[in-house]
Amino acid sequence: MDVAAGAVRPLVSKLYEVIKDEYGLEEKVKKSVRSLQGELEMMHGVLVKVASVPHDEVDEQVRTWAGMVRELSYDMEDAVDAFLVRVEGSAGPEDNRVKRFLNKTAGLFRKSKDLHQITRAIEQANELSNQYAELRQKYHLDDIGRSSRASDTIDPRLLDLYKEATELVGIENPRDELIQKLMHGIEDCNQRLRSISIVGIGGLGKTTLARAVYDNIKAQFRSKAFVSVGQEPDIRNIFKKILHELDEQKYANINEAKRDEEQLINELRRFLKDTRYLIVVDDVWETKTWKFINCAFVDSNCGSRVITTTRKNTVAEVVVKEVGDIYTMEPLSSANSERLFYGRIFGDVCKAPTDYQLIEATEKILKKCGGVPLSIITIASLLADKSIRDWSSVYDSIGFGPTDKNEVVENTRKILSFSYYDLPSYLKPCLLYLSIYPEDHWIQNNSLIWKWVAEGFVHKEPGKALFEVGESYLIELIRKSMIQPAESYGSFLTWYRIHDMVLDLIRILATKENFVKILDREAEEHSLSSHSSTVRRIALHKRGNQEENDNLSAGMKQLRSLNAIQSPISTMPSLVSFQVLRVLALEDCDIKGGLQLKHIGKLRQLRYLGLRGTKVSELPSDIVELVDLQTLDVLETGLKEVPRSIGKLSKLMYLRVSQSTRILTGFGNLRSLQVLSIYWDSIDNYENFAVEVGKLTELRSLTVDGNAHEVDDNTYKCLMESLCSLHKIQNLAIFGSGRDLSDWEGWDHWEPHRKLSEFFMSYTEFPRLPAWVNSTCVPYLSELTIDVSTVEAKDLDALARLPLLSLLRLNVRHRFPWAVAGGGGLFQNLRFLNTNMPLAFLRGATPKLKDVELYPHVSQDGDASDIGLGSLPLLKTVEVALDCEAATPAQVEEAEAAWRHTVHAHPNRPVLYLRREGENLMKEDSDPDEEEISDTDEVDGNDDDEISAQEVMHLHIRRVDLGLPQASITDLLISAMNTAADIYQEDEKGDDLK
Repeated sequence: MDVAAGAVRPLVSKLYEVIKDEYGLEEKVKKSVRSLQGELEMMHGVLVKVASVPHDEVDEQVRTWAGMVRELSYDMEDAVDAFLVRVEGSAGPEDNRVKRFLNKTAGLFRKSKDLHQITRAIEQANELSNQYAELRQKYHLDDIGRSSRASDTIDPRLLDLYKEATELVGIENPRDELIQKLMHGIEDCNQRLRSISIVGIGGLGKTTLARAVYDNIKAQFRSKAFVSVGQEPDIRNIFKKILHELDEQKYANINEAKRDEEQLINELRRFLKDTRYLIVVDDVWETKTWKFINCAFVDSNCGSRVITTTRKNTVAEVVVKEVGDIYTMEPLSSANSERLFYGRIFGDVCKAPTDYQLIEATEKILKKCGGVPLSIITIASLLADKSIRDWSSVYDSIGFGPTDKNEVVENTRKILSFSYYDLPSYLKPCLLYLSIYPEDHWIQNNSLIWKWVAEGFVHKEPGKALFEVGESYLIELIRKSMIQPAESYGSFLTWYRIHDMVLDLIRILATKENFVKILDREAEEHSLSSHSSTVRRIALHKRGNQEENDNLSAGMKQLRSLNAIQSPISTMPSLVSFQVLRVLALEDCDIKGGLQLKHIGKLRQLRYLGLRGTKVSELPSDIVELVDLQTLDVLETGLKEVPRSIGKLSKLMYLRVSQSTRILTGFGNLRSLQVLSIYWDSIDNYENFAVEVGKLTELRSLTVDGNAHEVDDNTYKCLMESLCSLHKIQNLAIFGSGRDLSDWEGWDHWEPHRKLSEFFMSYTEFPRLPAWVNSTCVPYLSELTIDVSTVEAKDLDALARLPLLSLLRLNVRHRFPWAVAGGGGLFQNLRFLNTNMPLAFLRGATPKLKDVELYPHVSQDGDASDIGLGSLPLLKTVEVALDCEAATPAQVEEAEAAWRHTVHAHPNRPVLYLRREGENLMKEDSDPDEEEISDTDEVDGNDDDEISAQEVMHLHIRRVDLGLPQASITDLLISAMNTAADIYQEDEKGDDLK
């Protein structure tokens, strides 16, 4: 029903285009179009109502009727699109009058033919719609409410709304228990390889637990890797993933290597020999799969560890056959289930309802969830949009089975199914579209949303770009817990994954609705009956059947979407075979003989062309014929250049190219462009680029990556001026390669878009923080990377008050100590911090900070105990680059020891990455006979040298518990000087110091 409704909606809007006077349709034909529109709108209303009813509860006749309406809509939309493309297609400039006359005459004949074809199509569609209208009158359907729309603002706090199963509650004890089992005896003489297998049903949080253990202990292993296997594994690809994770530099091009399983096993064994390693093999389904993978793990008595997760006890028993333990994943307790449930709905268990009937409804729901976190989170997300009074009716509607060990999985599936049918009709096709991705695939948000746009799933809303509407759809699916955001460096909402139980559900539904045909090993298992043999969408996966790949063109003239992901394709059919194709996405595919895009200009309805990671020899010049093309992604394709004619693609909105791909002058004509991602090395002419970028007034996202050393300062400043004219920019990332803008005030005059969310200017030094960096001008700013000459206390306060700031990279040339205060809503969402400023985190500071990268100076910035890492309750990783200039080796070693001690003392056991910088600028250790001056000597007044203000500051922070939540730097310095004077009060120099 939902797919049928989704097919009708875009057709209704397109029919308005057809009846325009400029197309020359007869009045009788226009009348037929209006009649068809009216009937389709009524059909759409019925379909939207029925779409909220589970598939197996709908009468078979209704399903048959919906299938016929769906196919009618698809066929009619294809005819309308073909007509609009032909009559609106722009003819190229001609050199003389004779050619222009001949083309104009030929155009009249073509137009006459096109009018005849569209007229016939409308007449046939009207006849069918009248027949379907008679059938529709036989059905009477109750009005079914729709869920309210969620907020469409991009908010990094979404990461707090959906967390992996048990991350919220109940993970601490099993994590610590597993760590104890794994690490016990690791330093003994007998250091044999030891394995632990975590076993339990789907949705219990096995992967989350394994990840928590892995993150906690990986720093104690020289080599480590975390890989997922899945139900239909590609063994060679798994071995390649392990090698790449073990050493990203050495195996950077491992995917291009032509190696069989035996060669990869031998390579892994050579790498792992005589090294202590930690490897997690997640989601193993079969014993034979494990036996293959286990061949690569060598035991050199180094204390190595292997963790697996599986749903099957038989697999777990094989994993730990020699040395190891099976850990059976237990469901959440009643108390933890309640904490997770109320926490997801209300944000605080204390806000749980007190009414007896509501408590009783909650108990019934949680009992049926069986302590499975996936079930609890999903149903909580479902109930969050409903009145508390409706909870019991939702429970009754799902139709749970009896609660016993064998029914928990079935109840989870029913919860997921009910959550799907509760979605608004416009979201269901978007969710079903995710079935094109393989299991455990990381989905990139840009490509997904632009595919939705190309397919017609995203509908126009006043004042919004289509991509922004698509983003709001994605956010709704996250809020409904149907998609999981993948957190990276704190808050990047750019990657997503879908739980395998949800994927299994939507694959079944997509097959029932004839929405997608998936060509992989499981295609036959999911091959359920549908009401049409016409294939509209195909997904090829890495386990695809080669024979089916070779016959793609057979009977596929109505194919709308071809998605191939990591798939070997022996023969690519001629593109002429796909006349109505809207999406062509060949991602990381191995096409024998290379991909030839000959005749691509024939795909006149193509909107999305994605070739990322697939080798392409060239883009033909007839790409200019793709008048409706919206997305062109040729990243990592080996393409030498983008044709100059690309400037004629007036509807192109997304363009991304590789570093090795030249983009020629002329892209300034792409006035519809919203996203541009290129490299400095790709730009043919820097001066023209600096000017033409300013013409792209619709740009929302601009990334210029790579090295800008060859760009002169005047051209770079010209580029900055052009960027200041882009008032719709929401994501801006420019690599500047050592630019000094200290004498340029242009940025203070820029009026950024209110929804600016990312500002990245690396290696471009501003004189100070731009005036617009404040919560009033850019309240949605979530990621800021900037280099400045100097900052003031008011600048730091402005940063702290940005409500959504989650990632901050701040490099300051003239550093001074910064006490990061807490409370008052300061840095309430900061998750990642990278700075070279000496820090002191006070109590309550940055409550969500997880990852910090610091650049302390060994001889100037004190030691690790000054930082106050204990004030960061969620700390996970600490990266420290020690500046060794002018420090002695002894001081450096002492500083490293202090950092290790401080980080390891943190209750979260964060991972520490410690490295040295400027080792060649170190000075030699002092003479051992020379008396060293310690902090104690200074306090006792034994040092006659003058003490710097910075040293006094560090002394103060070490010795005094500062309770100054909003203190300015001046207040802190005065307080420090007063304290230092008190310490020296018995010394005759005390008054001078004060």
